[in-house]
Amino acid sequence: MNQRNIYLDEANRRLQERLMHVSRLAAVGEMAAGVAHELNQPLAAVANYAQACERLLGLPDPDLEEVRDALRQITAQAVRAGDIISRLRGLTRPRDSLGELTDVNALIRELADLIESDARVHESSCRFELSEGLGPLTLDRAQIQQVVFALVRNAFEALDECPLGSREVVIGTARAADGDVLIEVRDNGPGISPEIAQRLFDPFCTTKTAGTGLGLASSRTIARTFGGTLDHRPNRPSGACFVLRLPSPARR
Repeated sequence: MNQRNIYLDEANRRLQERLMHVSRLAAVGEMAAGVAHELNQPLAAVANYAQACERLLGLPDPDLEEVRDALRQITAQAVRAGDIISRLRGLTRPRDSLGELTDVNALIRELADLIESDARVHESSCRFELSEGLGPLTLDRAQIQQVVFALVRNAFEALDECPLGSREVVIGTARAADGDVLIEVRDNGPGISPEIAQRLFDPFCTTKTAGTGLGLASSRTIARTFGGTLDHRPNRPSGACFVLRLPSPARR
């Protein structure tokens, strides 16, 4: 390979990394309203318990055990808010692709608070169907979480035109017959038209008025980085299903 080709390969790699990072930031930005709503709850609780402490300590004979309990609640709510922020920051942080041994179910459970927060914003329900005994895979946790996060976000947005009370997103894991690990994100929305389905993973293909069109393209690139695939199929009886397939260690 000559020097020019080496230079072009390196330039393409850096451009791809930037596009993936931009996509990640865009997805997190879209979810900012939901995260703000989720943070309001523990912060409001901290304020209420702090006011309760002030009131209790102002009594002639304050009940110190009640004050201690309020302080413990303040600590718990502050930790909860910090956890939400940490998970969000983890999704925006660029990483290398060397990977580490990772439990796929644990990786998804770390996103549960953010996913449930987004479900409330979109007035939808979410359900986790995580199969046990999948074994560890060598992955970059943040990048795979980015993919799952983006797929779930898309699924909730697809439900916005559906009647309230019927909207549901299912996040599931399973082991394929060949040993690969599957992560599925299913919704019961209107599904994807055949015309869009043909171009679904093309860069800048989007049906959102404010979307970048980079989310699915960069998600498929991440999947391929680890020898996996990302594909779409219709959900039954309605909706869409995105399947992230990650290869077993024996096939890598």
